[in-house]
Amino acid sequence: MKKNLLINSEISYCISKLGHKDSIVIGDAGLPVPDGVKRIDLALSEGIPSFTSVLRAVLSEQEVEKIILAEEIRTVSSELHDEILALCRQSEKMFEIEYMPHEMFKESTKKCKCAIRTGEFTPFANIILISGVVF
Repeated sequence: MKKNLLINSEISYCISKLGHKDSIVIGDAGLPVPDGVKRIDLALSEGIPSFTSVLRAVLSEQEVEKIILAEEIRTVSSELHDEILALCRQSEKMFEIEYMPHEMFKESTKKCKCAIRTGEFTPFANIILISGVVF
């Protein structure tokens, strides 16, 4: 049994298959998952699991070089935006942050290797994590 923070086997497997520039998306309960993108549905009920708890666990295992957020999160869900930035600052490496309109964000999820659905009900609680390399 794994003893790291992230113990979900499907998420660990998805991360282990990522190459440089591959991406995954962590989304709120309402983010549509495009056809052809592997869905890992963790949602149990409103807020369970939370977006930030899933993001924290994934960041503990995935090497990230860039994140993408919907620009609307800065104004509509500014508290969550601040939490995301705080989690990113805890990372060993600094990475680029890109913002785009939510509709463009949803279009970008079509390129993700997997989509992790949380029970989060906060608007725009979605993030694309683009993989870096460990060397």
